Amino acid sequence: MTSAAEPTTGPATTRRREHEWTDPMVLAAAAAGLDGLEYLRRIVDGRLPGAPVASLVGFRAVSAEHGRVAFAFEPGEHQYNPIGSVHGGVYATLLDSACGCAVHSTLPAGTGYTSLDLSVRFLRRITVDTGTVTCTGHVVQAGRRTALARAELTDAEGRLLGEATSSCLILPGG
Repeated sequence: MTSAAEPTTGPATTRRREHEWTDPMVLAAAAAGLDGLEYLRRIVDGRLPGAPVASLVGFRAVSAEHGRVAFAFEPGEHQYNPIGSVHGGVYATLLDSACGCAVHSTLPAGTGYTSLDLSVRFLRRITVDTGTVTCTGHVVQAGRRTALARAELTDAEGRLLGEATSSCLILPGG
């Protein structure tokens, strides 16, 4: 008779994390009247709150320029997969956000976008020991109807942790 292996690290301990966010319709209303770059700059400098997903996942906008954005991310164990590192969905969320916001930074007021695809590559594991991670996105090619963006996740020493490309559909009129 065989049995499942017992955990070797001792008994499991429960942890708790609370989450607060701002009404996303406040952000949506602000987006309608601002060009993409001004909108993102207001999030960076705190005049507008970040997106609810940013507070949920644990990242924040730190810079916005025309065609380029950056986020800072502090990995935590609440983002771990069952094998003890940050879940790939967290990588994908950061990379998708950076690609999309890079495109958004190029759009005039009243114009929206949506991701058409996202291709992610996981290159190194992220743990709490990784420290602050930076996710930078930039527009590779922008057209009237679509845009192509690329994003990279790097650690404090500049090592590439993951990367992605994304095509975005431009939505005139929001």
